[in-house]
Amino acid sequence: MNFLAHLLLAGPDATAPPYAGHLLGQFIADSVPGRQLERYPAEVQVGIRAHRAIDTFTDQHPVVRRSTARLRAAGTGKYAGVVADVFYDHFLAANFSEFSTESLPAFTQRVYSVLAGRAAEFPAPVQRFFPYLVQQNWLLGYAEIAGIERALQGLSRRASPGSGMEMAGAELRHNYAAYEADFRAFFPELQAFTEQ
Repeated sequence: MNFLAHLLLAGPDATAPPYAGHLLGQFIADSVPGRQLERYPAEVQVGIRAHRAIDTFTDQHPVVRRSTARLRAAGTGKYAGVVADVFYDHFLAANFSEFSTESLPAFTQRVYSVLAGRAAEFPAPVQRFFPYLVQQNWLLGYAEIAGIERALQGLSRRASPGSGMEMAGAELRHNYAAYEADFRAFFPELQAFTEQ
């Protein structure tokens, strides 16, 4: 869901030999169950483990819990964490130059290219959605609320009925400043965590 954050946090040095593997691992981690990560090369395993550590850190962080509590109150129920991840990717995309020396368009095109070169290693679910991610340029689209609304509508079609995700765009518009403040309090701490 929060692909942009995971891909940015895969590492600052895109020229380092293990970078492509770390990037791939970060990207596919949600589709790699449990110990199946052992089927991947060591550098991909590093990316998968980093993704999982980021998710644990995020889910336990008090600022993120404040966002998810607000989202539950707005009707997203058990999907509040998913929606918060998507919201945070919006703020990252909308303010990308604050967190990267690369522009968002340049970053997305480079990442799509690296991932396409490793597409044979994608788990089946990732192979199905990756062409849409690239064709519709999801990562760049996250910078606009309309792009976030499209992403949430797509997620709602795959979720349990009554997820509330399809209406979460209205919540973002209504409480934009509060979610942005949460993101700005949280993301530098996540960056520091990933650098450890």
